[in-house]
Amino acid sequence: MSSTLKSLRALSDPTRLRIVALLEQDELSVNELQEVTRLGQSRISTHLGLLADCELVSSRRDGKRSFYKLNPRADAGAAEFIQLAIRGAKELPEYLHDQTNLKRVVARRREQAQVYFNQIAGRFDRVYGPGRSWQAFGHLLLRILPPLVVADLGAGEGLLSELLARRAKRVIAVDNSEKIVAFGIAKAKKNGLKNLEFRQGDLQNPPIEPNSVDLAVLSQALHHAAEPAAALQSAYKILKPGGQIMILDLLKHNFDEARELYGDRWLGFAESDLHHWLEAAGFKKIEISIVAREEQPPHFQTILAGAEKV
Repeated sequence: MSSTLKSLRALSDPTRLRIVALLEQDELSVNELQEVTRLGQSRISTHLGLLADCELVSSRRDGKRSFYKLNPRADAGAAEFIQLAIRGAKELPEYLHDQTNLKRVVARRREQAQVYFNQIAGRFDRVYGPGRSWQAFGHLLLRILPPLVVADLGAGEGLLSELLARRAKRVIAVDNSEKIVAFGIAKAKKNGLKNLEFRQGDLQNPPIEPNSVDLAVLSQALHHAAEPAAALQSAYKILKPGGQIMILDLLKHNFDEARELYGDRWLGFAESDLHHWLEAAGFKKIEISIVAREEQPPHFQTILAGAEKV
């Protein structure tokens, strides 16, 4: 088969167009391409093999990993096909999501602290140590935090609010349920937490003064919001300049039963959607990563998103 026909066949698949467009921006490993596209590793490797066979992409080894990039030595014909592929990729519905995810993945690659944390987290459960637990680490980290004014948005019964209140200057816990707020108020009084205040209100319009809190937290709350983007805009308003938002939520999934079992409005979120909403709200220094995966089906994955109001 001629090189022209091989290249045409290689670029006839939309997934391979997506890969070419991503490699135009940066050199990427298979794992990074997998994280950006949310496709399986073997599938991506197959696509890369076909592109390499046509000399449209090249690779190099770095330890146990292979990194891929557009072939810098491509002849005129191959270079022309690459440009056509990039133009075609821009017409695909996945293009904007891919580019948003790419920015996040490349930024995280540069964050060596994140890489180190992942290595530590990966070892944590493999070796038993008496008295060593995530709960203990959590309390240790709380002691390190400076005294902040915190808004716990969608706080529920206030478990996280109570933990934060033991170190924070002040915690405002917001929930839309009158009964849950009453329960939280009674429990805070019982535990002597005078710096923990419960307020009834909605995520889209929390009853908190603008520019008044240092940290806004949404822990497994955003997927209950009617309008997640509006909730993030409201969080931006209540933060002081320099304040931060932290979001723990589910990665987008297909477990439809969650709507009935847990009252979820949204089946998690794609990282690209969270990034877009945070950016649109005005946040800067956005970082999003997957921090946990459940071992049991449906294998819910947890994402942590952080950003700053500059």
